[in-house]
Amino acid sequence: MARLPRLVVPGQPHHVTQRGNNQQPVFLDDEDHARFLGWLRDAARTYKVSVHAYVLLPGRLDILATPADATGLAQMMQWIGRKYVPYFNQKHARSGTLWQGRFKTSVIDADNYFLACSRYIESIAVHAQLAAAPQDYRWSSYAHHAGQRQDPVIVDHPVYWALGNTPFQREAAYTALFHAPLTNTQVLGIESAVSKGWPLGSEAYKAQLQHRARRQVLPARRGRPPKQEKSAG
Repeated sequence: MARLPRLVVPGQPHHVTQRGNNQQPVFLDDEDHARFLGWLRDAARTYKVSVHAYVLLPGRLDILATPADATGLAQMMQWIGRKYVPYFNQKHARSGTLWQGRFKTSVIDADNYFLACSRYIESIAVHAQLAAAPQDYRWSSYAHHAGQRQDPVIVDHPVYWALGNTPFQREAAYTALFHAPLTNTQVLGIESAVSKGWPLGSEAYKAQLQHRARRQVLPARRGRPPKQEKSAG
């Protein structure tokens, strides 16, 4: 079955993820993380992509971002790759592919899933046992949303702004969301959507998105359609 083109919808948030080839590390020290974030900031501005949340793990990265047009997201990721891969290979005396194929993405229903996806991204380090709490992991956007530091990479989404009228209110409301972990259903839904390239949202949102995109954005139903019984006569 041919792979569908990546679905990118201007003005909608997207969950982006990319892993190291053969599960190999892609960030080995502080400089690697800092270089990548610097290039992410520059590329996002150049290609008009608003980055709302991120985490950099040893062998993986996740980003929540809204592109202004249909090409900016791919251009941003490609530009970063052209900078980061040669840097990483030269510094760590390696060659060849760094990433496991192309990045994966899922369009997000902001009204219903933006905050859940942001929390998911900023909690991955805890689930991976790299930190005891989100605030303990340096290479994510949690500290920005919690009011611990300003992150030049981040552009706050309207859904985050709606959490309060002042920065303190927004930060307090956001950190309070982390008092209760995401459910297994929420986590599996987010992970399944981004791994398969399907949108994450309500059924109404998905149907509207499919109509807007004029292409398949929903999984096809498996199996043959049920047979209709013949009427007796």
